[in-house]
Amino acid sequence: MPCVGDWLNNPLSIVQGFFAQNVPNSDWEKKVTEYFKEKLKENNATNWVPSLNDVPVHYLKPNSLVKFRCMVQDMFDPEFYMGVYETVDPNTNARVLHFGKYRDVAECGPQQEIDLNSSQTVTSERQTLYCVPVPGESAWVKEISFLTLASQARVSPSTSYTPSRHKRSYEEDEDMDLHPSKQKEQHMGNRGGGDIHGCVEPKRLETEAPAGHHLISPNCSPPLDLNFPLPGEKGPACLVKVYESWESFKVNDVLEVYGVLSVDPVLSLVNNEDRDSSALDPMECMDTAEEQRVHSPPASLVPRIHVILAQKLQHINPLLPACLKEEESKTFVSNFMSELSPVRAELLGFLTHALLGDSLAAEYLILHLISTVYARRDVLPLGKFTVNLSGCPRNSIFTEHIYRIIQQLVPASHRLQMTIENMNHSRFIPHKDYAANRLVTGVLQLASNTSLVVDETQLEQGQLDTTGVHNVTALGNLITWQKVDYDFSYHQMEFPCNINVLITSEGRSLLPSDCQVHLQPQIIPPNMEEYMSSLLTAVLPSVLNKFRIYLSLLRLLDYSMSDEVTKAVEEDFVEMRKNDPERVTADDLHKTLLVARFLSLSAGQTTLSRERWLRAKQLEAQRKARLQQQKCVNGNEL
Repeated sequence: MPCVGDWLNNPLSIVQGFFAQNVPNSDWEKKVTEYFKEKLKENNATNWVPSLNDVPVHYLKPNSLVKFRCMVQDMFDPEFYMGVYETVDPNTNARVLHFGKYRDVAECGPQQEIDLNSSQTVTSERQTLYCVPVPGESAWVKEISFLTLASQARVSPSTSYTPSRHKRSYEEDEDMDLHPSKQKEQHMGNRGGGDIHGCVEPKRLETEAPAGHHLISPNCSPPLDLNFPLPGEKGPACLVKVYESWESFKVNDVLEVYGVLSVDPVLSLVNNEDRDSSALDPMECMDTAEEQRVHSPPASLVPRIHVILAQKLQHINPLLPACLKEEESKTFVSNFMSELSPVRAELLGFLTHALLGDSLAAEYLILHLISTVYARRDVLPLGKFTVNLSGCPRNSIFTEHIYRIIQQLVPASHRLQMTIENMNHSRFIPHKDYAANRLVTGVLQLASNTSLVVDETQLEQGQLDTTGVHNVTALGNLITWQKVDYDFSYHQMEFPCNINVLITSEGRSLLPSDCQVHLQPQIIPPNMEEYMSSLLTAVLPSVLNKFRIYLSLLRLLDYSMSDEVTKAVEEDFVEMRKNDPERVTADDLHKTLLVARFLSLSAGQTTLSRERWLRAKQLEAQRKARLQQQKCVNGNEL
């Protein structure tokens, strides 16, 4: 009988138990899923499972249960594997059935061979997702997740892995990579191949994937690009093998997966140029060398996770319950909503100070941070609220610190410095590499609800080349239509997105926006660096956490307008048009309704009241008056 920690330390033994009891029925697969689903519901058990986001892979026991919070960067072609296979002992002719699910390498005992012609063999299919950590994930998300894991580790069964020898140095790892024959000699006990069709008992290696974008792969081939969308990203990329309902997942989805960690060193052998072709599946050998290199990277650099359970995440804020529809979550939400008003007031004061005393700009920044695309009508995304904060000092210190503050408030963000150099040389749009059969990422391949801060204050005169023009066009399309057209060489493919874009600029931005707010500083600090730095240090961590919950929670709330309020708004708009037919347009109605929507949500109200409608009109009037005043001062349009 399995002991208490086995479902964490040795999940394959649990699977083996169900397989042995239920063969030849296929019920065992459903029972495995149900077993782990129930286990993870027990008393914060999800926090017991070590996360690849927080724990380096070389500290984790191979074939243990792990979790991974990630974004689907690419989807490879489905692959076939032996779901059930039979081994035979040539001496005694004894036959044993094995399961191939949740494994990369076929398992068989000494003196056993796989009977490829057995009538018991079941060929199954699985989908491989190439997953990366959520691009731009904030440091505080990682820290809180890690602290939660660390606190649970004191009372949970151990899943740590202590190797029986010292860890290989990086130089030794590199030597192994450069001399694959050594690796083959060390690990090919029984010759049978590097995939599920073989019969291998490899000696386990402790493996480590160094954090970085490019890593050296076998045979001195070009550096292995881990395909992180943003520069400087760290963390593991993983090949996530999905067995059920994979059609529900798509590129750019954010998932949390629970599965069996596979870092079998024999997986690296598929990349070696001097590999024995008899060890490989004949169909696999039809792939190009580049495709094999990308689709079968060394497991030490790109570990595999065989998924037992997976879920799409509504959000990645660790301070919020994962699913707000559960009963316990409803209690959390109602408790927080009861103290919403003082949290909003504190946040408004905090952002007012950050924006140099401008409370109007702070109001609009709050509305921007809780905005989200809630629906699409034909091609029009409803709910997007791109703000252009103009009048920013031509001083990278101010815009940089504004971004740092946003970074401390939202779970995922990125600052895009709009310089001629960046526009001309950065890769914004993902494109298909047909030679490697993969999607090569770009800066605009971001997860839903990411905050993108475009800093236009550093833009100087210069010439945009073809790449620069395409990048600026892609940014404009992202803002206007909330979509990115991925380049598949022979055609473009639309990928809808939900990205909050804030543009900081001196004058009116070159990019489109839904709302321009001109900054009017009330404070001119003698030392900008010192002033902006002191803002974050002055905020208590508990207050900062309330701000984080506030902004994430309000984005997830439903909102509606009653027929009565809709009629009142229409009548009010008709009166506005009568009083000023030249200036009041249908676009003004749309903007005011958006402001009213987010103003209501910011106060915890899920329906529009007359009070909020009048307040929205007042804010819009102040914003427009400020723009008009600035236009008169400068003599040209901002």
